[in-house]
Amino acid sequence: MNQIRYRAGYRYQLAAPYECLLMLAPVYEIVTEWARFLPSGHLVISTGYAWDGPSGLALDTKSAMRGSLVHDALYQLIRLRLLPEQTRETVDHIYERFCIEDGMWKLRAWGHFTALRAFGWAAADPESERPVLTAP
Repeated sequence: MNQIRYRAGYRYQLAAPYECLLMLAPVYEIVTEWARFLPSGHLVISTGYAWDGPSGLALDTKSAMRGSLVHDALYQLIRLRLLPEQTRETVDHIYERFCIEDGMWKLRAWGHFTALRAFGWAAADPESERPVLTAP
C-alpha cells in the first residue's frame, strides 16, 4: 500500500521531550504514544508531539509556546476521555500560569485565559478530535 495516514492542522513539533510538574494530576497513570501523565502531576510530552500553538487571535510569541504545548496536550487527553471534562478550567489556568512565567504580561495572559473559558469547550470536545486523512 502506497497510502499515507496523517492529521492536518498542526504547526509545531516538539524536538525534544518536555517534562513538567502540574497542579493537576490524574487518578491513574495515563500513557499514550505521545505523553505520560502520572498521579504525582508529572507530565512528559514525547519528542515528535505536534500541536498548533496558541489559537484564535492569540499571537504565537515565545511567552505563549510552552503554555500552548502543555494546554494542547492536556486538552487532547480530555478529548480522548483520559481526563475528565471538569479539569478543563484547571488546564486553562495552567496555560495562563505558564504564559506569565514565560514573560507574558498578566493582562494579556488573562485575556487568553478568558478566551479559553469562553470558547475552549469546542477544542476539548471529543467530537473535535482531528480525523485521520489518507493520500493519495
